[in-house]
Amino acid sequence: MGTFREATALTAHGADEYQATLDAQWSIGARLHGGYLLAVLGRAAVESAGAEHPHVTAVSGSFVEPPEPGPATVRVRTLRVGRSVAQVTATLTQRDRPCVEALITLGRLDDADPWWTAAEPVRLPPREECFLAPTDPPGADMTVPLMDVVEEHIDPAHLAFAFGAPSRNGVIATWQRLADGSDWDPLSLLVALDPVPPVSYDLGLPGWMPTIQFSAYIRRLPAPGPVRVRLHATDVGGDRMDEVAHVWDDKGRLVGQATQLAAVRVPA
Repeated sequence: MGTFREATALTAHGADEYQATLDAQWSIGARLHGGYLLAVLGRAAVESAGAEHPHVTAVSGSFVEPPEPGPATVRVRTLRVGRSVAQVTATLTQRDRPCVEALITLGRLDDADPWWTAAEPVRLPPREECFLAPTDPPGADMTVPLMDVVEEHIDPAHLAFAFGAPSRNGVIATWQRLADGSDWDPLSLLVALDPVPPVSYDLGLPGWMPTIQFSAYIRRLPAPGPVRVRLHATDVGGDRMDEVAHVWDDKGRLVGQATQLAAVRVPA
């Protein structure tokens, strides 16, 4: 098992161009995880922007076609660099074909508590009382290598879908930590903000739900320790589903939020 930093490592090739080796461990079935891919783009953006803007604070990514594990190129284009904010675009390509495109905002985060918040942390049983998500889920038609590098414990109250009786509330809550033991940071939080399984499982819609567009905000530097994640759906129809994720750190502070639009096959 490699570390998250190793899996997102880059080699600079000229001005604002980087080579990456996409790691198959960060996959769901045969597809690389969307949050992981955005973290690779985010690392290229941070390295391009320099020390004055060391953290990803916002990402809006579009998934054009799924890349394969192995070599890939990331190109960064600077739009604006100000005193507190830098804005860039980053594109991941393979064989000269665009795979993921992102607009990324960079800045400097701290670990201060919020001045005001309405986002109370999701209530979860203790982590040891929750279900550890396996790499080979029972009854599933694919493996989830991601579960070897991200330890995810699912609230037992949200596991009814695994027994053929989904609650249809459209909510799944989990504990998450990086299996390599490293603490969460603004880049790795992009993985936590794209959790598995998709909330469609709780709606009785199993199967692959590819992300079309993903937008995230990183609010502050997370405290050491596991994070709590709540994923819920707002609307499903027209072969599309939205998923909204909130992540709280070990101090109960909101550290990230995201919304994504995914493709879904809705039964007639």
